[in-house]
Amino acid sequence: MNKIILQTQNLHKVYSTGRSDSLEVLKGIDLAIAGGEIITIIGPSGVGKSTLLHLIGGLDRPSQGRVLIDGEDISDYDDTRLAGFRNRTIGFVFQFHHLLPEFTALENVMMPGLIAGHDKPVLQERALALLDRVGLGGRIKHRPKELSGGEQQRVAVARALINSPRLLLADEPSGNLDTESANSLHDMLWEVSRQLHQTLVVVTHNRDLADRSDRIIELYNGRIKNITSNQSNKTI
Repeated sequence: MNKIILQTQNLHKVYSTGRSDSLEVLKGIDLAIAGGEIITIIGPSGVGKSTLLHLIGGLDRPSQGRVLIDGEDISDYDDTRLAGFRNRTIGFVFQFHHLLPEFTALENVMMPGLIAGHDKPVLQERALALLDRVGLGGRIKHRPKELSGGEQQRVAVARALINSPRLLLADEPSGNLDTESANSLHDMLWEVSRQLHQTLVVVTHNRDLADRSDRIIELYNGRIKNITSNQSNKTI
């Protein structure tokens, strides 16, 4: 068994909906995810899948409970410390790629590393290697408007990997793509995760995609309804 990289303990999230009303989205989530695992989170709309991913990634704070990454409890970090931790440790891929339109593919991929203060020549070399790995070695000077939707998402994946994060989190990463582009993106994500021994957590409605993961976490009504282990998919 690989070392546990991510844990959530009794994780709750409550949102205020009015002066006295509130909505409890997550109702006590306990998870343990090992390094190198590929995990998918499934369930109907509104059950808290994206909320759980945002809490894991430090994009939101729990109302109760803890999120531990490599044993560090990030739940009580102040905003500055949390932002730095996210940039160093977690890569994000969203349904909408959020690329900066005025920058090239190469510049977009380098951006998180520049923010982290990494050496620019070294960073550029890594960005070029990542773009090549995701099949865009010949598109490094293209701006987002010059790329297809699938290509833009591949740039977003390379950008998410630039700081060698411990965790890669993807929220419906192919939800905005046609079937062919979506399948290609899924293949690439899985291949990169396996090759880099990257821990990958994906929120998806796609059951076929979920069946390719090591474990499937099914949410219902803010709780874990079921966890299915796909033994044939386990990383050796």
